[in-house]
Amino acid sequence: MQIEFKYYSTLSKYAFENRYSDFQNTKYQIPNTNYPFDKMEEECGIFGLYSDNEVDTFSLSQFGLFALQHRGQEACGVSVASKNKIITVKDEGLVLDVFKTIPNPETLLGNAVIGHTRYTTAGDKKKYNFQPFFAKNEYDQPILSIAHNGNLTNAKELKAELEAEGVVFKATSDSEVILRLIQKNLDLGLRGAIKATMERIEGAYSVVGLTRNKFFAFRDFHGIRPLVLGAIDEKTFVCASETCALDAVGAQYVRDILPGEIVYTSDTEDGLKSFLVKSDCKRKICAFEYIYFARPDTALEGINVHEIREKSGEKIWEQAPVKADLVVGVPDSGVPAAIGFSKASGIPFRPALIKNRYIARSFIVPSQEMRERVVNLKLNPIVSEIKGKSVVIIDDSIVRGTTSKRLVKILRDSGAREIHFRSVSPPIIAPCFLGIDTPKKDDLIAANMTVEELKDYLGVDSLEFLSVPNLAKILGSENHCFGCFTEKYPVAKPKESELFN
Repeated sequence: MQIEFKYYSTLSKYAFENRYSDFQNTKYQIPNTNYPFDKMEEECGIFGLYSDNEVDTFSLSQFGLFALQHRGQEACGVSVASKNKIITVKDEGLVLDVFKTIPNPETLLGNAVIGHTRYTTAGDKKKYNFQPFFAKNEYDQPILSIAHNGNLTNAKELKAELEAEGVVFKATSDSEVILRLIQKNLDLGLRGAIKATMERIEGAYSVVGLTRNKFFAFRDFHGIRPLVLGAIDEKTFVCASETCALDAVGAQYVRDILPGEIVYTSDTEDGLKSFLVKSDCKRKICAFEYIYFARPDTALEGINVHEIREKSGEKIWEQAPVKADLVVGVPDSGVPAAIGFSKASGIPFRPALIKNRYIARSFIVPSQEMRERVVNLKLNPIVSEIKGKSVVIIDDSIVRGTTSKRLVKILRDSGAREIHFRSVSPPIIAPCFLGIDTPKKDDLIAANMTVEELKDYLGVDSLEFLSVPNLAKILGSENHCFGCFTEKYPVAKPKESELFN
């Protein structure tokens, strides 16, 4: 594969923000029903690195996964290929916490590594579902390991088929279906096994993996979940969910892995090879990556995330102008959009909502009233900036509406004269089954209320959502998945609401 470095608008190498404090956990967790912040949850982050030489895979995988911590805070893990062996370490907790527990870092040095930060979308939260997953040979030696971001829509069917053939599953995650299919077809060679697997699985998937002496990565036929390729030098390649992970390890962005593409190492040729399983694939990367999930210093499909968020603020001003005294963005993802709205409108932007960066992701609280008050711990207003003012509040999305309603109350209690709410996401009217944890349709407030009804529910003076056509204009094309806004998905919906029992 010929390497041509491409440059994009992002922060300089190693200038990624320290977000560790955003992800501090409490000792105890509560069910999702008690979760006080009604955002759609991140999927997972994957990272892979291959070099012709032995490198510091321990440190590089730690840096890469740390840069992807925002995509999953439940657990993390790595598999390293070293001296014809695969060594896997994985555990519950944040990246830095897990790596601190590794007693002998020198055992995780090799020429290839894959890693995963986990947020549960399919399968339960047990340790056996932590990734990477690995398969063993008849001598109880690991021979194959993968890390997966996405959701399969036919996982249950394939799992039943494999079990009927005698395959024993160790986990309840759809990711293991991918592992077992590759393992089953290894007699076709590594590339052939991956191709055969891709021809059977359906849904959204970006995968990195390794054998004892090879590295590979591949992406679904629509490219729904992101996967980028970078290079540290001519002999060291990196694959990751976002370009910010490339920055973290000193790699330069080369390009995005194509929909339906396998990149892999070969026994007969040096470097990284490329193979397209299908040549007529249509790009349908998730639009919500740009709205909320991806870090602002990331570029996906050649598009800088921060720039998209700023443009979304400009566009919603064009779509729904309003007279006001100041613009406030809900930290963090709403802030670039608020800046864009301010630029387009001339209304001053003020950082009047302060985010507590040490907030735990969940609390044990006995009542709904107390759960709602948790929002005040995460976001607190500067009253002097708000009192007596007409305020435009910019947020990335409205999911259940509970946080938005509480936020409006905070602004009212701070003395706001008027509140105009602008969402730079279209109304979320349908759940995602392609790698994002969204509530059921009955819990999506925009699916059950008109805009006017929602305006009254929130208690705002005006409410507007960015339209799907305007979102497509900002992104530059309709080659994205807009399923949660339109209920039209790039792949067929699964027959089963739950992938695994």
